[in-house]
Amino acid sequence: MNLQQQQSVLTIAMLAAFADGAKDDTEREEIRRIAQSLAAEGNMPDLPRLYQDVLLRRTSLESAAAALQDPTHRQLAYEMAVCVCDVDGRQTPTEREFLAHLKQTLQLGGAATDAFEQEEQALLNALDGATATTVTKAGLPVPVPAAVPSGPSAAAVQRDAELDKSILNYALLNGALELLPQSWASMAIIPLQIKMVHAIGLAHGVELDRGHIKEFIAAAGVGMASQYVEQFGRKLLGGLLGKVAGKTLGNIGQAATGMAFSFATTYALGQVAKRYYAGGRVMSTAMLRESFQDMLGPAKQLQTEYLPQIRQKAATLDAGQIMSMVRGA
Repeated sequence: MNLQQQQSVLTIAMLAAFADGAKDDTEREEIRRIAQSLAAEGNMPDLPRLYQDVLLRRTSLESAAAALQDPTHRQLAYEMAVCVCDVDGRQTPTEREFLAHLKQTLQLGGAATDAFEQEEQALLNALDGATATTVTKAGLPVPVPAAVPSGPSAAAVQRDAELDKSILNYALLNGALELLPQSWASMAIIPLQIKMVHAIGLAHGVELDRGHIKEFIAAAGVGMASQYVEQFGRKLLGGLLGKVAGKTLGNIGQAATGMAFSFATTYALGQVAKRYYAGGRVMSTAMLRESFQDMLGPAKQLQTEYLPQIRQKAATLDAGQIMSMVRGA
């Protein structure tokens, strides 16, 4: 995949991110930052301009699709767009219309597209029925309710230790999902972050609904659609069509970058959530964002230490396990 083709796929992902017409300045600013960070990799031409072209409608779906002649590249662009539209666990009517138009424009059909759509729908169904309190086959711990040992301080120490273990396990898992060749696997990263935050709130006696959790994640400065765009951008730069888990890979460095991103984002988000709910939910948006940024550096360093475990987990994951993790079965 050459640079023009990579840019076309990323353009389609950005168009998908804005397909619902939501005027979210925070999300747009985050995607602008992503464009700049990916451009700094030196492998993509002028990504900030690409972002501006999408935002100001100086490009179109048709022109981006026209640059993708290889059926495999077209399939990849469609899968990425679907994942971005499914970021919140459902598709709006506008997003469904966008995806139908995209599928027609890319002239897609056949077994590969059908198989992906079945996997994608299965993951959405799993997300719809997800509960955040069940141990999964990947070994994610049950959220720890406030224990009743000898005293409050002992209970708090026990709870914090169990939550730290749970946060690390979620970070390891999301780092491993970044290494999988299936683009739909990236869809599981944000739902698992949502489950993690729900578990942390529950451990502090707070029952959270999905809307509150999304607001918390956004307040911490973790864009949802933009997070998908960054994942896809990293994978494109590293050769998303390559294979992992013991097989060939287009660019080991880029794969490691994506893995570190998802590991660090998940770990930092979990630690900030733990502070937020333990402190009675009194942190301002500015404090949340500052705390999240402060945690990213140590989290990236921690990822290096756990690299063997991340790779081992990636080598053993399959579609059924991912569905179960999201569902909590």
